[in-house]
Amino acid sequence: MPLALPVPDLVSLDLLQSVAELGSIRQAAQAHGISQPAASMRLRSLERTVGLELLDRSSGRARLTPSGLAVAQWSDRILDGVRNLVAGAAALRSEGRTQLRIAASMTVAEYLVPVWIDRLRKAEPVLGISLQMGNSTQVAEMVRRRHVEMGFIEGRSTFPDLKGRIVGADNLVVVVAPSHPWARRRQPLSAAMLAVTPLVVREIGSGTREVLETALAKVGLSITPLVELGSTTAIKAAIESGTGAAVLSRLATQGDVENGHLIQVPIKGLDLRRSIRAVWARDRQLSNASKRLLSQIKEM
Repeated sequence: MPLALPVPDLVSLDLLQSVAELGSIRQAAQAHGISQPAASMRLRSLERTVGLELLDRSSGRARLTPSGLAVAQWSDRILDGVRNLVAGAAALRSEGRTQLRIAASMTVAEYLVPVWIDRLRKAEPVLGISLQMGNSTQVAEMVRRRHVEMGFIEGRSTFPDLKGRIVGADNLVVVVAPSHPWARRRQPLSAAMLAVTPLVVREIGSGTREVLETALAKVGLSITPLVELGSTTAIKAAIESGTGAAVLSRLATQGDVENGHLIQVPIKGLDLRRSIRAVWARDRQLSNASKRLLSQIKEM
């Protein structure tokens, strides 16, 4: 239904509310960043529009009349609605801004991505960033299905259908609880000893497991799983409780080793190095946001 004209000016209604709250036109004018004469003109125009005397100026200090108080009260809901409209429009504009969708394997997501994002957000405060997590195989599939623009994986496997760039490196290390017999070893473990020992391991598809299996396969050995768990955090908890030994990322265990919750056991005869790689679809042109993220990582 069309509004009956003339319609009160929203800014003037807001000004009237300020007069009611602050007690004078002068203070209301200061709060709105305008001069007192300009504020007076707006209020007189509002009175003409609604056909009511809103302010009692007879005492030399403007006070709201009963009609003015009523109009100020009625305008509360209107002005709140306008504020919600403005905030909602701002949110929609924000959604239309650059949104960077990435995925990362568990270790990378927990120990590296937060640092990368923090640095990128400082340089790009309006950039929206969403992160999904999974093992390396799952991250690669998210990239293929265009659920994310770029993924970060660890391991040695390459995916021929994806482009990639090495952005970091990590080593796997053998860790046990302080109560484990290996915690008191003076000599490094051999690859054969590690292979015959039941280990707490990540699930198939994890970059951590893939590096360990590849390293053992190169010397003609294979792992003996004791328990398979879906995250490094779960494995560390199992190890600390005395379940057994594990081979995990140095990034993920460094703090636990430093505070004595886990013991790193030296090992010889195995190459447990691995790369951390950014991957994206071959037929996809990286957005400026992704390029900036890669640039930020390179500068670290």
